[in-house]
Amino acid sequence: MNNRYAIKFSKEGYVKYTSHLDILRMFKRAFKKTGLALKYSQGFNPHPRMGFAQPLSLGYSSRCELIEFETQTPHTTGEILEKMRYEMPEGIKLLTCFELAEEIKSLAADADAAEYKIWIPTEMTEEALQDAVKTYLQKEEVIAQKRMKKTKKMEPVNIRKMIRGLEISKVGEFAMIKALLDCGSKSNCSPELVISSFCEHSGIDTPRYEIEVERINLFFVSNLQF
Repeated sequence: MNNRYAIKFSKEGYVKYTSHLDILRMFKRAFKKTGLALKYSQGFNPHPRMGFAQPLSLGYSSRCELIEFETQTPHTTGEILEKMRYEMPEGIKLLTCFELAEEIKSLAADADAAEYKIWIPTEMTEEALQDAVKTYLQKEEVIAQKRMKKTKKMEPVNIRKMIRGLEISKVGEFAMIKALLDCGSKSNCSPELVISSFCEHSGIDTPRYEIEVERINLFFVSNLQF
């Protein structure tokens, strides 16, 4: 038995302003308090075998966060959930726990796409929003400014092929966009790139701080279901 597990949890409220590194530390402390001993890596600087499927951007809420980990001894998924739930802060809700098969290298390596809901306050009508999405998706190139990891400079990138699906509807005073985007080590499209490029395309000048983003699902190459 490989003692590998994944916990699915939601992240809502003010805790969405907690960085993924701090959430990782929080889980590490919780495991220590519950007595669920984690397995550590080998080498000069050992660290617990634990990590997120895909880190969530600061300020995003989520219904589908996944943290994978290995324990030194086997446990039932029910035991893990029962013990860990008592150690979670307000805004973090543990939903389910699964065993991970040996053939899955890691959730991060297997991640393929993510689905988001984006809420943008706007006075545009439903008809105008539908037309805007249609013309946006008809473009061969959708250019957005992206900060490069190596140079830290903003550079234009074409994100059109990274957008797998985009739907929009008017919900009250909001334009609600449901976006299915590339998400993983091979190709990754941040919702921020869709927000900036779509707002520019549509003439929406809503301040960024008024726009809300929620991750609602993650999809994997091996068709894992959580």
